[in-house]
Amino acid sequence: MSVWMPAAGRGPAVLVLQEIFGVGEYIEAVADDLTKLGYVVVAPDLFWREHRNWRAAHDDQGLSRSMDLAGKFDLEQGVSDIVLACQRLYQLPEVDGGVAVLGFCFGGTLAFMTAAAIQPAAVVSYYGSGVPDQLDLLEKIKSPLQLQFGGQDPYIPAERIADVADAVEQLDHVELHVQEGAGHAFHNRVAPQFHQPDAAARAWALTVEFLERHL
Repeated sequence: MSVWMPAAGRGPAVLVLQEIFGVGEYIEAVADDLTKLGYVVVAPDLFWREHRNWRAAHDDQGLSRSMDLAGKFDLEQGVSDIVLACQRLYQLPEVDGGVAVLGFCFGGTLAFMTAAAIQPAAVVSYYGSGVPDQLDLLEKIKSPLQLQFGGQDPYIPAERIADVADAVEQLDHVELHVQEGAGHAFHNRVAPQFHQPDAAARAWALTVEFLERHL
């Protein structure tokens, strides 16, 4: 489990959940952004059972091998691991305040599932492809929840995002933001084939404000 500290040496915490590429350069960049905002950041190695310390390049080979690992991953066991990591975070003397969960892609689905298992101070899910298939979990989610999607995501069709919009329309604790024209993984600035700077900047500004409000 990787840990990053803000300059103050303490603060609220954000548990960052990896994409299928592992806790690599992109997740490290996100952690750096968050520590500059004053957060203690932890990124657990979710694939530790399948391949400890997995880090894959954002290329065709990395994608293929990462997809293979994700296919072997037990989502329910993964959520249990994340719950334990959250509990550990609350025990750290450096954590002063609440604990939020922020997940991207594969981690976005797990963040959503974690929100149904426990009640973090806040939960943010970026383009979790499993979210539309698990909308029944919404009745268990009481934490403030922000959902980010790309309007042109080939892995999450517009009609599935519309299903999410219908399901959360009456839920005051849930925010849904769709970055029109953006594809999958639009926030990933270390993957040129995915990154869309304007959409990423808009989404991240919303996430920063959301975390500030709830942490």
